[in-house]
Amino acid sequence: MIIFRYLSREVLISTTAVTAVLLLIITSARLIKYLTEAATGKLDADFVLLVLAYRIPGFLELLLPLGLFLGILLGFGRLYLESEMVVLRACGVSHKRLVLYALGPAVLVSVIVAGISLLVAPWGVGQAKTIFAQQDARSELELLTPGRFQSQSDGRQVTYAQSLDQESSALQQVFIAQRNEDGHPMLLVAQSASQRTIDDQGRFLVLENGYRIDGLPGKADYGITRYGEYGIRLPEAQAAEIDEIEAVPTAALLNGSTPKERAQLHWRLSLPVLAFIVTLIAVPLSRTNPRQGRFAKLIPSIIIYLLYVTLLTATRSAIEDEKIGVWALWAIHLGFLALAANLIFAGRFWEALFGRLPSLPRIRSRKSQTEGEA
Repeated sequence: MIIFRYLSREVLISTTAVTAVLLLIITSARLIKYLTEAATGKLDADFVLLVLAYRIPGFLELLLPLGLFLGILLGFGRLYLESEMVVLRACGVSHKRLVLYALGPAVLVSVIVAGISLLVAPWGVGQAKTIFAQQDARSELELLTPGRFQSQSDGRQVTYAQSLDQESSALQQVFIAQRNEDGHPMLLVAQSASQRTIDDQGRFLVLENGYRIDGLPGKADYGITRYGEYGIRLPEAQAAEIDEIEAVPTAALLNGSTPKERAQLHWRLSLPVLAFIVTLIAVPLSRTNPRQGRFAKLIPSIIIYLLYVTLLTATRSAIEDEKIGVWALWAIHLGFLALAANLIFAGRFWEALFGRLPSLPRIRSRKSQTEGEA
């Protein structure tokens, strides 16, 4: 148990550190995206951190298996580098027992990934999609950011407001550029603007005390109309429906019959299996020569992991398109499980085989040299 606790601590510390770094990178990139949407008025700034927090479980369901994979490579690699594995081997810890010791942290991470992928992540995606749906349901007036020119109505209108009165929710010093019924440019300037709802007619943006300017650029025949109130009909805000399959609870997917629902269900079930299998692959790959360094097999190992996840993702898309059945997803897991078994039970054979290959040219050169002397 002392050895098990020591190895588990090494793996879990490395896993936590790697996962934290990867999560920081992913959340930073997503935070920049949300801040950009907040700057353009698509997302309220008060919801940026909340949406980001709801999306973190969805990031962790893939980052935790990768963190475990790299944590075993780095943790066990350090033990090989400092010859601690040699001491453990002398104390009777075989390579197969080392694999069993690594399964302890793997089971813990697999349980966490299962809880995230089956319960927490769908709930988080649903909450984030609800916030985005509420933001999409806002009117164009509510999307305005004081002090900025903003394009609206698919680029057919540009609106600017100098300030916003928080008490009356009225915009001050408003400028609107759009086209009139004839398709000619039209400018609207007003001291203030507010939203009103008229029965049986809908919502209007009412401009107060301003001017309407009609005309074509380059011509002097402009029409200037002064008004006390000028109304612009606002489109009706309709809440967007949340149809993201990732937001559907796992219990609802159990009774699903569509290809997307089946693909999503088996994808969630396969993520804990992914964490378990990458552990079996990482333990034999972590075996390094002290002269090579702890990062000698890091890049090839990462390539294997990326190949694994890429195949799973591509297979999931193919299942959604009804090209193949869900059995293909589990066939990939069985294939990489066979690879892990090969590395565990036949690792010495491959190392000995590839270790002999560089010596073949030297043997041939010595033979040819002997024949030359003769």
